[in-house]
Amino acid sequence: MTVPTTDLTARPWFFCGIGGSGMLPLALILKGLGATVAGSDRSRDQGRGEAKFAWLESEGFHLFPQDGSGVTSRDQVLVASAAVEDTVPEVVRARELGCERMSRAQLLAALFNASPRGIAIGGTSGKSTVTGMIGWILTATGRDPTIMNGAVMKNFRAPDAPFASARVGQGGVFASEVDESDGSIALYRPDVAVLGNVSLDHKSLEELRALFGDFLAAARVGVVNLDDAESAALASRARELLSFGIESPGATIGVEPGSVVQWADAIEARVVDRRSGAGHALVLHQPGRHNLYNALAALAGCVALGVPLGEAVAALGSFAGLARRFDVIGTSASGVTVIDDFGHNPDKVSATLATLKAHPGRVIAFFQPHGYGPLRQMGAELAQVFAQKLGGEDVVLLCDPAYFGGTVDRSQGSERIVDLIRAAGGQAEYVPTREGCGDRIVDLAQPGDRVVIMGARDDTLTTFAQDVLARLR
Repeated sequence: MTVPTTDLTARPWFFCGIGGSGMLPLALILKGLGATVAGSDRSRDQGRGEAKFAWLESEGFHLFPQDGSGVTSRDQVLVASAAVEDTVPEVVRARELGCERMSRAQLLAALFNASPRGIAIGGTSGKSTVTGMIGWILTATGRDPTIMNGAVMKNFRAPDAPFASARVGQGGVFASEVDESDGSIALYRPDVAVLGNVSLDHKSLEELRALFGDFLAAARVGVVNLDDAESAALASRARELLSFGIESPGATIGVEPGSVVQWADAIEARVVDRRSGAGHALVLHQPGRHNLYNALAALAGCVALGVPLGEAVAALGSFAGLARRFDVIGTSASGVTVIDDFGHNPDKVSATLATLKAHPGRVIAFFQPHGYGPLRQMGAELAQVFAQKLGGEDVVLLCDPAYFGGTVDRSQGSERIVDLIRAAGGQAEYVPTREGCGDRIVDLAQPGDRVVIMGARDDTLTTFAQDVLARLR
């Protein structure tokens, strides 16, 4: 059922975990629409992310310790992910007062479905980048979209908006990445559904096929990557199909054979609309073949919304990328480059490493697993990626998984993954602390090396990358 936006903004809201990558942009959108929004965050209580929370307060968000003190009225709606435990003080207090509770996904779906036109971006990897690209194309071509992203979009970042992971527009188009990990992708009713790829992550492939197939079937137009076998197998679920691909000759939005040129910091190609035969030169300032796929997904999605392909290609030429997506922090005087990256599942890590290995130079890959649960789910596949994508001269460093409290089973950690990488022929080391990994990186680094800092769910990884670069300098 579609809930009018006015009904959503008429009540006060309280976000438990307001600083999270999925919660913060949603809070920004809700407040941008006129709602009163307050929140708490365990990271703030632990002294992490001070700049982010100071900025939120400067923007008029009321922040509280995560002790229940911010939940004061039955009228408030508590927003908390399904992973938030019932013992968290805000949840206890909301239950005592009889407050309505919504998950992040339920609220996002309500806002998204209330929009006149929605474009939803799904898939295992690349969602945030494709969403950022679509948001920028729609903005640059004058369509004034609302954008919900899980990452900071550099095109919208400014001194007064350093954490620009959302944008509120008046153009009637809502662009959002949608998540399959908790099954909430089923809540959305998009005009256009974009499916970039399907591979193992949080759910089994059987579950993913059902979720993504239903996602395509719910939309007016399904935009599907024909080069990805799993996605292509679901193309028949789309009511109207608009496809894309680099290799597939039948893709609606494709690439002229032989036109792809890769650089260390960019990729270019000639993009073709095979319905008309018209071609347009694309220069994308984000390297890697995976980013060309992201660009094709964004271009096809915008074409499905009525944006002329030539305009969309031209707009992508000024796309600045996302924070923590192959984000080059800098290069030391000795020639060691440090890169900050969100890679955390096999697909994302594989794409990042492939981009690095497309050019000469040793790679030192630091990886902080984003949780003990995900490490158990996909650890063996991650180990294979590290062993297969990197060469004998490259080094992988793993510290303990990110852990911010809770009752998760911590019996299996990073040591197991290091053993699996070594067993598969890779060179890997386990150093329990992140600080210890930083020391090891500084010891190992030589002129011409690329150091990549990978992991998710931890904003302080960027600070860690900056500190490593400062020490190398």
